[in-house]
Amino acid sequence: MDRTRAPVTTLLIAANLIAFAYEVSVVGSSLVMGGSSMQRLIDAGALVPALVRQGDYWRLVTGGFLHGSAFHILVNMYSLFVLGRFVEVMAGSRSMLAIYAVSLVASSLCVVWFSAPFAVTVGASGAIFGLFGALFAIGFKLGRPGLRLVRSNLGILAVNLVITFTVPGIAMWAHVGGLVSGFVAAAAIVSLPQQEFPDRP
Repeated sequence: MDRTRAPVTTLLIAANLIAFAYEVSVVGSSLVMGGSSMQRLIDAGALVPALVRQGDYWRLVTGGFLHGSAFHILVNMYSLFVLGRFVEVMAGSRSMLAIYAVSLVASSLCVVWFSAPFAVTVGASGAIFGLFGALFAIGFKLGRPGLRLVRSNLGILAVNLVITFTVPGIAMWAHVGGLVSGFVAAAAIVSLPQQEFPDRP
């Protein structure tokens, strides 16, 4: 498959990088090393359940384009680059964008519903976990041949879930919500012909 034609993935990465540049201008250069204050992240648009319940619904989206440090955004953008291109080429640009959007909002809603009221959450990882869920849905949709894709990525998913549930400071509910919603969205909207595909994205 042609891995070079993934314009939506490219645009999403660009949007995250632009948002990070804006964030640095608001928060300050300390953000690059992860030394920013929580209040400045909130001012930039971070997801805070209590504020969403008070009417700041836009935080459901903006929080997914902000990051806590340069390392944070680099890790997430690499994951988006790998998974986004795979899902976009396999499912199409519109479907990939729909899956990303559904996963972003659903993961944010899970944070609002299940996290502490004043927890501050930033990062694209909820939407990226949605792409991970989509990868598995695509594998199952391809039938028996697609099980190779599923099996080859189970270890990567397991490692990510262990990190999610054991490392402090990670938005557990965002990851779980993104994974489940991405799987469901892809299962609902993606239609695939039987075709050759790589074991890994």
